[in-house]
Amino acid sequence: MSLPLLLALGSAALFAVAALLVKRASDLGAGLWRTAFVANLMTVVVFQPLWLLGGDWQPDLWWQPVVTALCFSGGQFLTFLAFETGDVSVAAPVMGIKILLVAVLVSWWAGEALRWQLWVATLLASAGVAVLNASGGAGRPRFRVGRTVLIASAAAAAYAVFDVLTQLWSPRWGLGRFLPLTVTCGGLLAFLYVPRFRGSLADIPGPAWRWLLAGTAAMGVQSAGISGVIAYWGGAAPVNVVYGSRGLWSVLVVWVAGAWVGSRERAAGPAVLRARLAGAALMLGAISLVLG
Repeated sequence: MSLPLLLALGSAALFAVAALLVKRASDLGAGLWRTAFVANLMTVVVFQPLWLLGGDWQPDLWWQPVVTALCFSGGQFLTFLAFETGDVSVAAPVMGIKILLVAVLVSWWAGEALRWQLWVATLLASAGVAVLNASGGAGRPRFRVGRTVLIASAAAAAYAVFDVLTQLWSPRWGLGRFLPLTVTCGGLLAFLYVPRFRGSLADIPGPAWRWLLAGTAAMGVQSAGISGVIAYWGGAAPVNVVYGSRGLWSVLVVWVAGAWVGSRERAAGPAVLRARLAGAALMLGAISLVLG
């Protein structure tokens, strides 16, 4: 496996860990808007070393990082909303449809004909979503699976547009200009969350801060990893194929380490988690077809 794909695989695994940590922080009282705010600022910090890689300023194209930042911030916010609404092992696998959206957008904007594998993959991914949507089971309304699927799908769409714009626009700017500038713009947008806070940052319980800082730092690192790969090497579609394995990673992380972080998801029972694993496997099969 090439270095870009290895980095994408590592980012996928780190995403699963970050998602569980952020979910735990939310359960301990961090709150949605405060979590989104801290995550944006942490991501800005993580991306700053990229300035050292250099690049070329494009004053006439100032709007490109702004538009891309809007997609990134929207995807990040919807991701946290999905985690707070439902289970990580539902939200993360559903976000696997991002790879299909990336393939469609790249093909559309590049004027390339879609291969038959993509249409088969779309059917498999749809089946995976259906399995995940049914995995809440009767008598489990607390998981609000359907709403989680919808929000996670919207997050996947926002991130897909972000990835494609990064591939199309970053070469002219350079890795050390486009990404850190884009993420910094996203950090400024995060201040729009402040009026929605339920209490100040100082009101976040001490135990929640530990999980929040660890989770958002991991989220920022995996974002830098996957975005940097796309900006430097391109190939948003194949890179996202490997990154799509985060759905399987998320189910496995919940099963192995969920009890350690106080996750409720293992209480759903082996049958529910097996159904979610099956849904994630269908999505992974769809993603593999896109790579083929």
